Amino acid sequence: MNENETGQAITAELPLSVFDLTVAYDRKPVIWDVGFDVPSGKLVAVVGPNGAGKSTLLKAVMDLIPRASGRVEVFGGSFKNNRNRVGYVPQRESVDWDFPVDALDVVTMGLYREIGWCMPVRKKHRLKALEALDRVGIADLANRQISQLSGGQQQRTFLARALVQDADLYLMDEPFAAVDAATERAIVELLNDMKQHGKTAVVIHHDLQTVPAYFDYVVLLNMRVVAHGPVEEIFTSENLQKTYGGRLTLLEEVTEAMRRRGQGL
Repeated sequence: MNENETGQAITAELPLSVFDLTVAYDRKPVIWDVGFDVPSGKLVAVVGPNGAGKSTLLKAVMDLIPRASGRVEVFGGSFKNNRNRVGYVPQRESVDWDFPVDALDVVTMGLYREIGWCMPVRKKHRLKALEALDRVGIADLANRQISQLSGGQQQRTFLARALVQDADLYLMDEPFAAVDAATERAIVELLNDMKQHGKTAVVIHHDLQTVPAYFDYVVLLNMRVVAHGPVEEIFTSENLQKTYGGRLTLLEEVTEAMRRRGQGL
């Protein structure tokens, strides 16, 4: 919190704040009384077991599914009023990859607010889209049908579509899932570049061993928020035990990886 010239307290608008959010399917809660703040300019991992409600959380933030209760603030207002400041990377499995478009077309779709509905796509728009594809390393595949791309190339295409929006907050649903090592490195470089430019990314992530290396901030979720905060404070064996329950083998592997990283081994 800062003070203005008159000495009045002013609060910086956080990229994302979630208050007592509950989402239910057929009256069965999927996430329950979820609340947390996302600080600006951070790389944030949302971590939890399968079925914990991670994807549901992102969809509820973006008004893609109804909320049973609670509210969401994006840059101090509603998602609807600030959606132009948000970029979204969906799960690759949720996309119809047989749709007859090429990679450049997919990226250009990220510019629809700038282009306008039913308005022609101009050369400047295609150049922006091509630059975004170049940033993710697949500019040479711009004219290839998306069905002919590998899984990693498809993921890079959707990252480029988010990039071209030049958003301030990026919501990414499992961008690292089932990608090759080169694509994973490209995503990490892209996230760090976003951070350097003051962007914020909220990423659903499954690989616990890479959380300390890739992210600054973590939200541990299992229907409810177990803990959230800086990785070095929150990503502990105790909190992981609370989040994942009895999956001891996995937790022991993560604990050992964290110990080795801390010792520089």
